[in-house]
Amino acid sequence: MELRQLEYFVAVAEEANFTRAAERVHISQSGVSAQIRQLESDLGATLIDRSGRTATLTTAGAMALEHARAALASVAAVRDAVDEVTGLIRGRLVVGMVNGCTIPGLFEALASFHRTHPGVDIRLLEDSSDPLTERVRTGTADLALIGTAGAPTPGLETFPISTERLVAAVPLDHPLARRKSATLASLAAYPIVCMPEGTAPRTMFDRTCAEHDLQMDIVLQASAPDAVAALALRGLGVAILTQSMVANHGRLKALTIGDIKTPAGLALVWRATQSPALRAFLLHSYVAFGGPRVANGS
Repeated sequence: MELRQLEYFVAVAEEANFTRAAERVHISQSGVSAQIRQLESDLGATLIDRSGRTATLTTAGAMALEHARAALASVAAVRDAVDEVTGLIRGRLVVGMVNGCTIPGLFEALASFHRTHPGVDIRLLEDSSDPLTERVRTGTADLALIGTAGAPTPGLETFPISTERLVAAVPLDHPLARRKSATLASLAAYPIVCMPEGTAPRTMFDRTCAEHDLQMDIVLQASAPDAVAALALRGLGVAILTQSMVANHGRLKALTIGDIKTPAGLALVWRATQSPALRAFLLHSYVAFGGPRVANGS
């Protein structure tokens, strides 16, 4: 039995798919399959049921999973302890970022961290905020830059990066362009283009519409704010974005949405338990974003 076999087994169990597990551990699918079959042979039991469309754990596999995770955690703890003494930081750091992220601070933190700690394998993944938050909770991501909609993220350490009001953006020749502000009721008369579910602007917009019992005609969605703005500019609908997302689009008029009082925001989130690599990355994030709460982990 080898540690890599346990790592591959845990990856397949958590991903429920051999292909995704192979991508996660950076080897071929056939390599993952071969190592798990060898592990099953050594243990004398089938751990993964391969008969369905997804890879599921057998009873023996479910029993083995907790111990496999514990073994890998113990090995990581030994490495961390030695690294603390020697000052060496290595391993893997998985950083999530919300779809369409264009925040320079995150990229600056990644670059400076990589220069300082080249022995750390950095993995960057992009998704909407809810899946990223769940990845941080379960430990498949170390830290994530997510969109927030007013309330803090329960159970996770949080460092707010920015908060902004939502606006409705329309072309200069749009009927609403003569106004300085709009209500949700007035927006309901027009098609809406916005970001996908799970992003902070969309969450805040949907939540407030539900509170006012309004059904909006969302005709198009795009994960990149610039794409949403471009669609609105071409007359395909009223864009729902934050103020800064519209700032660079001079041919769009930004209207304050009076009904939406709570701002949407961005924040870094991570678990209280921190690896040496994560602690180091938080310090680089502190420099990039300029916030003492990142440095002390509060």
